[in-house]
Amino acid sequence: MHTLLLTLLIIVSLALIVIVLLQSGKSAGLSGAISGGAEQLFGKQKARGMELVLHRITIVLAVLFFILTLAIVKI
Repeated sequence: MHTLLLTLLIIVSLALIVIVLLQSGKSAGLSGAISGGAEQLFGKQKARGMELVLHRITIVLAVLFFILTLAIVKI
């Protein structure tokens, strides 16, 4: 059981890394670092198409990552 969970955790981790790297940056430079969080916080940037799919896959993989990590710690 431990080996199965560990294997799933490695697969989910690699998939999460790939999905995050596929996403495009919201803004560039120092001004983007300061204002980028505010734009995302207040919802000025709405994801469409592939960006929305990548965003949702990232959320699912992150939740799976945390659940698998907690499951491995408990075993």
